[in-house]
Amino acid sequence: MARSDVQLMLDVKAGDEQSFALLLHRYRSPLINFLYRMVRNREQAEDLAQEVFIRVYRAREEYVPSAKFTTWLFRIATNLALNSLRDNRYQRMEISLDAPVTVDAEDGEEKTIDVAEKHPNIEQHLVEQTRNKMIRHAIDKLPEKQRAAVLLHKYQELDYGEISKILQCSESALKSLLFRAYEALRVELAPLVAQQARQ
Repeated sequence: MARSDVQLMLDVKAGDEQSFALLLHRYRSPLINFLYRMVRNREQAEDLAQEVFIRVYRAREEYVPSAKFTTWLFRIATNLALNSLRDNRYQRMEISLDAPVTVDAEDGEEKTIDVAEKHPNIEQHLVEQTRNKMIRHAIDKLPEKQRAAVLLHKYQELDYGEISKILQCSESALKSLLFRAYEALRVELAPLVAQQARQ
């Protein structure tokens, strides 16, 4: 039976290097994907993910399982991403619309977020690609903390309690933050919704 994240981290605390390698293997891809969606730069996302794991490893002696391991991990990642965005705000760059969004940890192969249809044709593929680009662009336009909340909620599928701990705010403040973010996305994506309604 697979050991839980908390058990693996407790084993790391006890000096088991293999357990750390298992945590790294388990969370490297999800962490890089999350960080990429935050900072929109692949190399920077990989550097930040490496820094997250360095901080986790350095904190192993003081680790106490008071929250879920993923809450702790994504809090570190979110703080690093937000700091990086603030530090690099002047370096805003145009992102390739076809930039890879996911990484396969097994072979390091890059893939895009596009999901294939069961019976895709060129037109369907282009429509889906355009839709994904519009959604990514709308999320990118959100203020940093709102973007982090949406990515943790929709892409990482964390619950309100975990996200509020990661962003270090109350659940009611988080709900307000998400409400504003989803309202901004609704307005931004209204043309897309109208277009789909016409099809």
